[in-house]
Amino acid sequence: MSELTALQERLAGLIASLSPTARRKMAADIAKRLRTSQQRRIKQQQAPDGTPYAARKRQPVRNKKGRIKREMFSKLRTNRYMKAKATDSAAVVEFTGKVQRMAQVHQYGLKDRPNRHSRDVQYDSRPLLGFSPDDERLIEAVIIDHLSQ
Repeated sequence: MSELTALQERLAGLIASLSPTARRKMAADIAKRLRTSQQRRIKQQQAPDGTPYAARKRQPVRNKKGRIKREMFSKLRTNRYMKAKATDSAAVVEFTGKVQRMAQVHQYGLKDRPNRHSRDVQYDSRPLLGFSPDDERLIEAVIIDHLSQ
């Protein structure tokens, strides 16, 4: 996080000179591009630092036959559940609705019940949201783009 505060300090004066509507447009652009990069990274099954996600646990042998499992978080990364919001002072990418709890369990590696009748399961930590060095460069590029207009 210290890298982000350094970036914020460098650009705070220039951003303050923009009008509130221009800042809101810039924040919306940043949020949308961050959401796209997060979706791409989740599709590649990678944490923000580039390490692959922990593999799924093996299911019992007596599961239903012929069932094809999707890749992890395929629905979660859609625009329906992953929202990009912006104000004149912030750009936010977040999960909304009921999937927010599931995303939080996987983000931090918490315990949860897969369904009402099962026991608690300890999930491996699979960071869904986070900043990578590419994201920081993306944010800098968007800010410079908006300041040059």
